[in-house]
Amino acid sequence: MVSHEFVQLLAMLPKSHPWHGVSPHVVGTGMIKAFIEMVPADRMKLELDKATGHLHVDRPLLYSSSCPNLYGFIPQTYCGELVAERCSKRTKRRGIVGDGDPLDICVITDSVFSHGDLFVTARPIGGLRMIDNKQADDKIIAVLKDDLTFGKIEDISQLPEAVINRLEHYFLSYKRSFASESKSKKPIVSIPEVYGAEEAFEVIRLSLQDYQNLYGTLAERLERLQQILTATPKA
Repeated sequence: MVSHEFVQLLAMLPKSHPWHGVSPHVVGTGMIKAFIEMVPADRMKLELDKATGHLHVDRPLLYSSSCPNLYGFIPQTYCGELVAERCSKRTKRRGIVGDGDPLDICVITDSVFSHGDLFVTARPIGGLRMIDNKQADDKIIAVLKDDLTFGKIEDISQLPEAVINRLEHYFLSYKRSFASESKSKKPIVSIPEVYGAEEAFEVIRLSLQDYQNLYGTLAERLERLQQILTATPKA
């Protein structure tokens, strides 16, 4: 068993890993925690370095298109076998696999953020079922907690159609711009489904299970770490 003192000591480390060390749940609220990597003002492609947990510059953005909302991922999620199966079932497409990344999320707000590398509390209201070269690459759509304009929205059907169209256009054109710089120049990216809040929570649930299937539960990982730290070294 992991001791309470051990958990407390870990919590006192300088910074928890945004993907592995922070719980996505906001108990009893229907909301989740989201780590924001990019904001609309960014002109660089920023991504979390999975090994260190630090945000880093992946590459400059060479085109004028910028993400229209806060963009990041839900901690302790993973797009693996279960997320891929759900995508395949809903779209009737074969050969779909998970993209091997945390579950992406766009958080809609009318507030201005000057930078990412922070957590927000948000309510999932739907998602875009995106397929990128036969990889499930869902984009969960959420609204920022207590946002003056969008905070009371509970389902994507309540969003103005123009907001959804803008999101779809960004992700499709963003992928096309990257493909135009590659050797193939043949992106196979589509968004065959826009789904509501109920399906969004199901995709999140599956991605949480995919994560646990790969990495184990938090308690299991802490117990293993405690065993390693307290193991008696050989003479």
